[in-house]
Amino acid sequence: MTNKTLNRVPDFNSLKVPIDKVGVEERVERFQKRSIKNDSKMEGLKLILNMIDLTTLEGKDTPSKVRQMCYKAQHLHDSHAGIPTVAAVCVYPPFVKLAKEELKGSGVKVASVSTAFPAGQAPLSVKLDDTKLAVDSGADEIDMVISRGKFLSGDYNFVYDEIAAIKEICADARLKVILETGELVTLDNVRLASDIAMYAGADFIKTSTGKISPAATMQVTYVMLTAIRDFMLNTGVQVGMKPAGGISNAKLALQYLVMLNETLGNDWMSNEWFRFGASSLANDVLMQIVKQETGRYQSADYFSID
Repeated sequence: MTNKTLNRVPDFNSLKVPIDKVGVEERVERFQKRSIKNDSKMEGLKLILNMIDLTTLEGKDTPSKVRQMCYKAQHLHDSHAGIPTVAAVCVYPPFVKLAKEELKGSGVKVASVSTAFPAGQAPLSVKLDDTKLAVDSGADEIDMVISRGKFLSGDYNFVYDEIAAIKEICADARLKVILETGELVTLDNVRLASDIAMYAGADFIKTSTGKISPAATMQVTYVMLTAIRDFMLNTGVQVGMKPAGGISNAKLALQYLVMLNETLGNDWMSNEWFRFGASSLANDVLMQIVKQETGRYQSADYFSID
C-alpha cells in the first residue's frame, strides 16, 4: 500500500518539534552498545543484504555498468547457499528500461532517481518530465530530492506542493523522498522536513543522495524514525525509511537494525519498509557471512568491486 497525499495541508508551524540533541546522542549510544548473539547476527546480516539498494549514479554510467550491477544484484555470492538478493537496483532514468529487462523475474525492484538529482535545481516542469520518463520506463520506485533551498528559506508550502506533484506522477511507483539531511543543518529541520514529506505523500523518507558529507548518521536516522512513528500514530499510515551514504560496514548496519527494531518494531523489519542506500556495504556483509559460516575471512578479491 502506498501513502496517498492526505486531504488536508497541515499547518507547518504546528508540525515543528524541538529535538533534544543530547537526548538523541544518548539514545543512539545505547543502540551502539547492544550485543547481538551469533544466530541473530547471521539473520541480521542476511536481512541487511536483502535491504540494500545497489546504486550506480555517475556521469560515466554505461549500459554495461548497469548490466553488471543487475547481475550482481541477483548473484551476490553463488558459491554460498541461502544468500538473498538485494532489494533494488537504483539508476538514472535513461537506464530504467535496461535494468527492468536485466532483472525480469528476479524479484529485485528497479528504482530511479529523479527531480534533477542530486541538487534538485530545476523547474518543476523538468522534474515532472524526469519522473515521468522513469515511471513510463517501468520504474518500481522513484527517489526524488526536495528543494533544500526553498526549505531553508521557510517556503514549506513549495516543498510540500512539489512532493505532492511528483507523487501524482508516480502512479503505482513508490516514492522515496530524499531530504539531504547534511544540508538541513539542524535536527529540528530534519524532523520538520520528514513530516512535510510524509504529509505530502512520501512512501519512504531517505536521508541523503550520498553525494555530500555528512550523509546518513544514526542520529539523523533516529530523528526520522521517531517522525515515522509519530506519523503512524497520528494518521495510521505506515512510511518506510532509507538511510543512504556512509554506511559501509556490517557492524554499523547491524546497529541501524537494532535502532529500527527498538524504535518502530517488527512491522518495519523487511525491505518493504526499510532500505540501505549503500552499495559498498554489500561486500562487507558478505565477508561477515562467510566468516560466520567458515570461521575465516574470505579475501575481498572474491567479491566484485561494484
